[in-house]
Amino acid sequence: MIDWSAFGIVAVVTWISAMLIVTAYSFGVRLLAVAKDDAKSTGLSKAGAYFCFAVAGLIVAFGVVLIVPQLSEALLGFSSSH
Repeated sequence: MIDWSAFGIVAVVTWISAMLIVTAYSFGVRLLAVAKDDAKSTGLSKAGAYFCFAVAGLIVAFGVVLIVPQLSEALLGFSSSH
């Protein structure tokens, strides 16, 4: 028997997470492009770009922690496997 409500929750969370990762990464790429185009605020643009890349990486790392039962049990104190 398929648990359709759980399937729907996973689909929605996956979609939202993918959108957040793509948005953060695109902002990072855009800020790096701005840093090369305009020499006024190069440091601020690069810092913002690296922050956006870090946010995207953290979202991916959190997803891996949630997927791998050993990591979620060790780091979060619960396991997603039943």
